[in-house]
This record gives sequence, structure tokens and C-alpha cells, in this order.
Amino acid sequence: MNWWRGAAIYQVYPRSFADGNGDGIGDLAGLRQKLPHLAELGVDAIWLSPWYPSPMADGGYDVADYRDIEPVFGTLVEAEKFIAEAHGAGLRVIIDIVPNHCSDRHPWFQEALRGQGRDRFWFHDGDFPPNDWKSRFGGPAWSRTPDGKSWYLHLYSPEQPDLNWTNPRVRAEFESILRFWLDRGVDGFRIDVADGLVKDFTRPDADTPYSDQDGVHEIYRSWRRVLDEYPDERVFVGEMWLPDPARFALYLRPDELHSAFNFDFLCCPWDPAELRRVIDGTLAAHAPVGAPPTWVLSNHDVTRHVSRMGRADTSFDFGRRQHLTPTDLELGRRRARAAIMLTTALPGCVYLYQGEELGLEEVDDLPDELRQDPVWERSGHTDRGRDGCRVPIPWGEDGPSWLPRPEHWRSLSVAAQSGDPGSMLAHYRNVLALRRAEPSLGDGPMEWLDLGPGVVAFGRGDDFACVLNLSDGPVALPAHDGVLLTSGPLDGTDLPPDTAAWLRRTR
Repeated sequence: MNWWRGAAIYQVYPRSFADGNGDGIGDLAGLRQKLPHLAELGVDAIWLSPWYPSPMADGGYDVADYRDIEPVFGTLVEAEKFIAEAHGAGLRVIIDIVPNHCSDRHPWFQEALRGQGRDRFWFHDGDFPPNDWKSRFGGPAWSRTPDGKSWYLHLYSPEQPDLNWTNPRVRAEFESILRFWLDRGVDGFRIDVADGLVKDFTRPDADTPYSDQDGVHEIYRSWRRVLDEYPDERVFVGEMWLPDPARFALYLRPDELHSAFNFDFLCCPWDPAELRRVIDGTLAAHAPVGAPPTWVLSNHDVTRHVSRMGRADTSFDFGRRQHLTPTDLELGRRRARAAIMLTTALPGCVYLYQGEELGLEEVDDLPDELRQDPVWERSGHTDRGRDGCRVPIPWGEDGPSWLPRPEHWRSLSVAAQSGDPGSMLAHYRNVLALRRAEPSLGDGPMEWLDLGPGVVAFGRGDDFACVLNLSDGPVALPAHDGVLLTSGPLDGTDLPPDTAAWLRRTR
């Protein structure tokens, strides 16, 4: 089986993973030191958020140089050593690529401001912008150039000008960037804003003509031809927030991307009917193109799921992040222990976000003056943004960090949880070890088991079952030959609410 069809992939947000030199910012030295943690956790690959030189106007997604490493993180030589050491530990490496936009400090944009190569971006001359497109970070998507003579398009912050993908030079440049990193051994790319590269200025604004235009598919077919020149199954995973499952599936045709993030599942509330609906919809959307589904609970852009699952409304929506909403963290962690058993038992591959193996919650109460997410400023301080899920994770003897850790995270650190068989960390290690050992898990078919409306249950292979109780009371387990793992203690022989079990089922 292709490794990526059933892999467990761990996301590293470099600034907040591990600090190797004591300056309060995560770096490659720290990441290399912590490779044993990831290997012991039991993941198959690491996905790194951008590690390129950047002014950090948007956490590194404003790239100033696609062929080097941000000096705060380390050097290109260190990156090459990290790739080799990760491979030596049995871990593949996927890196972010950001093709929709670059930094306003990128040499191309600086040249464009001087009148050279303006057609690599979207400029408009005149007293007013050509349309009223809105930035996804809030406010208008057009800003004046410093000389006041033109407007330029930025679907995100003004420091992130959109590239013009109708320009052959832009296309050739990114294929060269892909080769640069493939030659250094990376195993794949996560494509930021994969749906956004092509714009249609002739269509009405209501049609979101800056998202999911048909012309984007030829770009990815061209990229796939580059990738397929390399050995050892290099992969693409796309980031697309699309409402239409059929349009979503077009990106996953055999000559385009290998997989894409399943945000419907991430946003789904902790509700049995809704979970079954989203799982069925996900499987149905992927089946026609033969692509594996992906399952993810948290990432660097969304509220951590321990917090979401401890709230009255357990769904997620960018327009309603529910900052400072009353949260029962004990309930959230109980549900999170069950949720990882659900996601890792479903067909396909699973993504983990750094710190979820420790049961970390969203940090809602960061001091306003420390917030760095551009969403905070662009929204006029009405949206606290994404900094709360980007607080550096605790290892044990931690120094100061660029965003302050809550004091109680000391008890959630890797050091505090190591050796505790009841900890979240031990649970994740057990889940991932069993998933790797169980031949029925990963890619492949599943079948629903009917255990009542409040229970999500399904079988994998001939003798494996996952049972998740979302009802208000204990439920009887189906006939089985053994309990492989539970997310919490059983109630006698029954499964308590918000608890999951993996069973060796009787056929």
C-alpha cells in the first residue's frame, strides 16, 4: 500500500514546537533534539508549517525567499541535516509551500514596486480598486502601493501580495522551487490555499471568483508531473475550504493532488448523527477518484479541539470562534481521548497537531499586546485570531517563550506525562502503536454497526470494531472476543458516555 494512504502525520509549527537555543522561539535545533519524541509517539511523517525567511507578518505564510530557511529557525544546512535525521528515525518530511501569495519583502514584489515585473502580481492603476473583494483576514483585499499610484491585490494581509498565476514566469518559478526541495529529500508538500491561485475578474463577486476556478487544475497536473519524476512516492496534500464535495474531489484526481484536508470533519460538532453524516459524505466524495480520506481534529488555524469539545457548542466556524466561551476542560479532554480513537480508526490517513498528544487547550486569555496574528488587527480587535492555538508546547524545564504558556501546563508537559500510563501522552502512544499493528486500520473499507442513535460504531476488516458512545448514559458493547483499548474506564462491562473502545469483534 502507498505509505500516504494510511499514514499518521504530525504537524509542527516551528516557532512553537521546541526551542534549541534558549531564545524563546522554536527552531531546527530544537526540532532535531525532539525527533525521538515523534518517533516514540508512533507517527509516520512530519509536516512543517513554513520555515522560510519571512518578516512574520502572518506566522511565516508571508514568504520572502522560498529557497532558504528563516534565520531564527536555523540554516539550510541544518534543514538538510534535519531531513536526513528524520529519515533515519523512520519519519518522512512534508513541508508547506505557499503559492497564492508571497511577502511584500520578496525580491519580486520589491522589483514590481520599482516598475519591473509588475505582471507577476495583480496591480490596478486608478483612483479606486477594481472591485470590492474582501480580505480573508478582514478589511478590503486591495491596498495602495507606497507611491499611491496603484492598487495591489492581497486576499490575506497587505504584507502578502497575491501572485499572478497567468504569468508563465510564476509557474516556472514554483516548479523550480519544488525541485529545489525535492532534490534535498523532502517527501512532499502541503499546499497552502490550494484553491486560490486562479482569479477570474470577469465574474461577479458573489461567485467568489478568487477561489476554486477551473484553471487551477492544470497547475496541479503540471506540478504532479514534476513530483512523479522523483522516487519514493513523494506527495501533495491540499488545503481547500470548499463547500461542494464534488468540486473538492476534482483536486484529488489521479494526475493532481494525492490528498486534501477534510475540514468538514474538523468543523463537525460532537454529535452522533452529524459525525455519521460527515463521515459518509467524506467517503462518498473520495470514492469516485480513489483518493484516501484524511481526518484532522486541530491545526495551527483553528481552536484546539480540547476546548471546542468542552463547550456547549462543539462545532467550529471561522466566523464564530467562541473565544472566552465557558469551557469544561475535563469534559473536553475526555472527549478528545475518544476522538483520537475515532479518527485513527477511520479509513485513510490522520493528521495530528503538535501538543494535542498532551491534551493542550486553547489559550484564550493571552494579553492583547502580545497577539501577533494579523486577524486581530485586521478585524479591529473583534476577532482574537489564532495565537491561542500557537502557544509553544511544554516539554518540562522550559524557558521563556514568544507567547507565554499557562502556568498549569507544567503538569501537561512531556516530562510530567512520561511514565504515567493514564496520561494523554500514553494514550496517544497506545492508539498509534495499535493502529500501526492492526492490519485492518489505515486505508481500506469500513462498515457501519447499528448500536443505537447515540452510538457511532463501525467495523474494519474481519474482526475489528470501533465503538464511540455519544449518548447520555452507558451502553452495552457488542459481542466481542476482547477489548483492545478504551479511551477511559468501562462501567462494569458497559461503555460510559464520551468514551470509545476498540474491540476484537466476534463474527
